[in-house]
Amino acid sequence: MHTREEQLAAFERLLDIMDTLREKCPWDRKQTFDSLRQNTIEETFELATAISRHDMTEISKELGDVLLHVIFYAKMGSENKNNFSDSSAAPNSSEQFDIADVCNRISDKLIFRHPHVYGEAAAQNAEEVSHLWEQVKLKEKGGNKTVLSGIPDSLPSLVKAYRIQDKVANVGFDWEKKEDVWAKVKEEIAEFEAEMTKSSNDSTNDQMVNEFGDLLFAMINAARLYKIRPDNALEQTNLKFIRRFNYVESRAKELGKSLNEMTLDEMESLWQESKKTDR
Repeated sequence: MHTREEQLAAFERLLDIMDTLREKCPWDRKQTFDSLRQNTIEETFELATAISRHDMTEISKELGDVLLHVIFYAKMGSENKNNFSDSSAAPNSSEQFDIADVCNRISDKLIFRHPHVYGEAAAQNAEEVSHLWEQVKLKEKGGNKTVLSGIPDSLPSLVKAYRIQDKVANVGFDWEKKEDVWAKVKEEIAEFEAEMTKSSNDSTNDQMVNEFGDLLFAMINAARLYKIRPDNALEQTNLKFIRRFNYVESRAKELGKSLNEMTLDEMESLWQESKKTDR
C-alpha cells in the first residue's frame, strides 16, 4: 500500500492534470455542470456494477472515474464564470468553491455527525450509531429538517423505499418483532390479488398499481428487518438470470436451433440444465 505522502502526491497529480485539461483540451473546456450530470450518473452505476461483481480491479478503476467527476465539478466551481448550460443560472462570485471547500465541508459534517467519536456522546454498536445519526441530522440547519428530508428525489425507487423505512425505524417507527412484518406482506398480497380479480381482460388499473406498490414496499421492509439489502439481492438475481439464460441461448445454438423456434418445454429443459451448472 502507498504511504500517506504518496497518496497526497497522487491526489495533487490528478488536480494538476485537471487544471491542464480544463485549459488546453477543447472537450474538457466546453463542459458544464449540466453537461456532466448524466455522465456522473452513468459512472456511479458502473461503480455499483463493479461492486456487485466483487471485482476489486474494476472497483478501483470506476472509483477513479467518479473521483475525476468530483475534481471536475470542484474545478468548475472555482472558476469565476458561469458553468451552467442555462445562462440564467449563473452563480455569483460568493458562491464559488474549490476542492478544499469540498473536503472541508465533508470533514466538518463527519465530525458533527460523529459526536460519539469527536464529542461526548456514546454509541456501542452500529445500531446505536444509526439512531444517534438521525438525532444529529434533525439538529442541522437550525432544526428545520424533518425525518425524511434529505432523501434525494432521484434515488431509484427500490433504494428510496429502503432509506425511507430505515430512517423512520431509527426514530422508533418500526415493528416490535421482525416476524410481524410477514402478516403485513400477506395482507398486501391478498389485497393485490383481490384487485386483480376485479380487473377485466387482464387490464391494469390505478388501484392494481397502488396495491402492487404496497406489496413491494412491504417486501422491502421485510428485507430490511432481516438485514438484506433488496437492491443487492435483486441485482444478484439479475446476474444469475443473465448467466442462466445465456447458457440456454448458447446450448440452443449448439443444438442448431434459435430460441424463437423452440417450444417452452424445450427451453425449460435447458433452463433446468443451466441451474445444475450454475451452483
